[in-house]
Amino acid sequence: MKKAIILLNMGGADDLSQVEMFLKNMFNDPYILTIKNSKIRSILAWLITKMRLKSATSNYVVLGGKSPIGDITRSLVAKLNQKIKGGEIKFDYAMNYTPPFANDTLKKYINFDEIVLFPLYPQHSSTTITSSLDGAKKAISDLGIKANIKIVDYFYKDENYNDIIVNNIKNKTLNLDTKDIDLIFSSHSLPKKIIDSGDLYEKHTKEHVQILAGMLNKAGIKFKSISLAYQSRLGPVEWLGPNLNEVLPKLESKKALIYPISFCIDNSETDFELSIEYRHVANENRFEYYEVVKAPNDSDEFVNFIAKKVSLI
Repeated sequence: MKKAIILLNMGGADDLSQVEMFLKNMFNDPYILTIKNSKIRSILAWLITKMRLKSATSNYVVLGGKSPIGDITRSLVAKLNQKIKGGEIKFDYAMNYTPPFANDTLKKYINFDEIVLFPLYPQHSSTTITSSLDGAKKAISDLGIKANIKIVDYFYKDENYNDIIVNNIKNKTLNLDTKDIDLIFSSHSLPKKIIDSGDLYEKHTKEHVQILAGMLNKAGIKFKSISLAYQSRLGPVEWLGPNLNEVLPKLESKKALIYPISFCIDNSETDFELSIEYRHVANENRFEYYEVVKAPNDSDEFVNFIAKKVSLI
């Protein structure tokens, strides 16, 4: 049986020419900019893109001209195909806002018997999992694919996935007295109106923090405090909080370890916003310690987690 496993993610500019595309596609996503009238949404997406393009491009320049998400994802897929080499199983990926889009990827698997859609988001949100799955399902329909379609659900409760996070935090703090350090799980924020409409993201994220705090405690890794904060707030509407730039200055310890709980793959929000922008906030407040833990990325542990996850469905 020919089987394709398609990893789904938001995407990110692979070069500076894609920054405008990324912004335009993201803000034109009805799950992101929740305006039902597509023409009005398109106009607003264009306006927001124009307003943010210069600053966003500057951020990518600091990162070397591209987001890390593309290279890491390609490496992850290559490692998965190497691990499962032989037979008729193929791993690939599709992005929501930058190439390769779902249509580009899925057309390679028109004659496959089974396609597994695997959104790389630990917690559920309409803005991430639903949006990615809708794009993939539309491509499957447009291409006339008749394969059996399976979906990997959110996995923030999965012990194997959470073991990766705990170990990454442990390895980041080797030879440090963590009792003097505040651990902050940073989550991409969402407008409150999306949560109020029934989105599970806030609930899942808070539960995820509780699960990880329990696992860290069981592993004997003690922090001064463990909390949840949010990042990437945009615009005048009410967003989930507290925001990380409000939390950091209030930390009496002046020592913070940040874990990007929303992401499996590092991107501009982790490598620029958390690692650079918020480090400036920490420096301005005379922090003695400020570090950001890497996401699972293309680690052998994450490769094994994905391979095991898809073998169970």
